[in-house]
Amino acid sequence: MLRVDDNFDGGNIEVIDISLEKVSLNIKKDSKSDEKQWFYFRATGIKNIRCNFEIANASTVSYPEAWPTCSIVASYDRKSWFRVPTSYNGETLSFNLQAERDIAYFALFEPYSYERHLDLISWSLTQDNCTLLSYCETLEQNQIELLQIGTRSNDKKNIWIIARQHPAETMAEWFIEGLLKKILSGTSLQNKALLDAATFYIVPSMNPDGAIAGNLRTNGAGIDLNRSWLNPNKLTAPESHFVFEQMKSIGVDLFLDIHGDEDIPYAFIAGSEGNPSYTKELALLDTFFRAQFNKATPDFCVENGYKANLPGAGDLRIACNQVGEYFNCLSLTIEMPFTDNKYQPNKIEGWNAQRSMALGAVVLTPIRNILPKLTKTKNSDCTQIN
Repeated sequence: MLRVDDNFDGGNIEVIDISLEKVSLNIKKDSKSDEKQWFYFRATGIKNIRCNFEIANASTVSYPEAWPTCSIVASYDRKSWFRVPTSYNGETLSFNLQAERDIAYFALFEPYSYERHLDLISWSLTQDNCTLLSYCETLEQNQIELLQIGTRSNDKKNIWIIARQHPAETMAEWFIEGLLKKILSGTSLQNKALLDAATFYIVPSMNPDGAIAGNLRTNGAGIDLNRSWLNPNKLTAPESHFVFEQMKSIGVDLFLDIHGDEDIPYAFIAGSEGNPSYTKELALLDTFFRAQFNKATPDFCVENGYKANLPGAGDLRIACNQVGEYFNCLSLTIEMPFTDNKYQPNKIEGWNAQRSMALGAVVLTPIRNILPKLTKTKNSDCTQIN
């Protein structure tokens, strides 16, 4: 008997109708918001059946412009994911699979489970140079963990990296996993030199409540965290409130916010050029970082995926803009594609977890190269934060 469900961490789907000819589905809204686009579900009893699925409400999602070039992913074991034929007719998103196993999973992008998140935190804390600096509880009593990599010193640069403010952008946490495995596993002279010059403050997942619920963009209160940084509300956006307060206590010399973009088919950076206090010096640092990133990997493109903000027109609710403005530092948003990198295409896997992890590992190269150019911002003393 053919069955479809989403009864697991990160699941999101609503069944409209099931037949052997077609399975009709809807994407659910975020738990307390009208945002929707992420889906992740399981189909059971499908071996040797050609399964045809359609998302009936695809035209009403938050970013329908992403569908014409979309190809979704499927897996039999939730470890190896592959692209399946996907089409959009302006109303419904359709995809199909000639199933080889009894159960298959389908998603907008390769999921990153909360269990894997817990494993990543636990593994990181068993490694030298990593400590749990602080944490806060979300509305759903999950934890926002702030990891410190390296020792603290007033003469070191403070590098802050956060990820997955938008829970459906799972490539962002894959990116962080790649970064953490690279910086914590290696004993190279390059890693030593990096940690001699800088301390890293990393939040692998800003929005576990939304991730577990299968939301696209919002937390447990229906708040888009990346529109909450101008004056974070401790009651409705405890995640961004907590991280911003920690930043104020420590100082920020470089900030990276890791995201994914549903529509733009390559990895790129969005800067904070619209900030009121943005300077030519920050613009030069931005250009240098992009060039060094591109030199380190062809999977990163210096082409800006978004239209640059006019001077003074930056939205200070956004983390990249607010942090850059508050600390007068280089502040960047790294975006990755959901489907593929059009400049480095892979027809079978597209953009996936492995490429996200590889990008996270290689970002340490532009960070290392830009450190001597960064100006130290004012910060607190180096006592531990409780």
